Amino acid sequence: MKVLIVDDDFYSRNMIHEILRPYATCDIAVNGEEAIEAFRAGLQRGEPYSVVCLDLLMPELDGQEALKEIRSIESEHGVHQQNEAKVIVTTMLDDNKETHDAFFLGGATSYLVKPIDEEKLLGELKSLGVLS
Repeated sequence: MKVLIVDDDFYSRNMIHEILRPYATCDIAVNGEEAIEAFRAGLQRGEPYSVVCLDLLMPELDGQEALKEIRSIESEHGVHQQNEAKVIVTTMLDDNKETHDAFFLGGATSYLVKPIDEEKLLGELKSLGVLS
């Protein structure tokens, strides 16, 4: 499994990385721009990310915009909806509008509220079928 962790907060990035590194190859991006570049490069190399852990609230380019661009890149590369990366939105906000927009406008797969709990994250990956 290959995971892209996108978060502007060092502690959050590090926590997710520590949880996932026994199970996956993890790359890190600190904002939406870096996430888009890494995601595109992975597809171009034939090494796509199976999971993206994506913070919604980031400076420069936020998670909502990054998610839209990630889905657009998949579409440009002919990635079938079944094979799209599972995008787990990670947010401090147990929020209605942001979460709604991520799912219904951006194509997020699921979301977790920070601080990220190891059991919940691994359980979510199992329920999405990317971790056995």
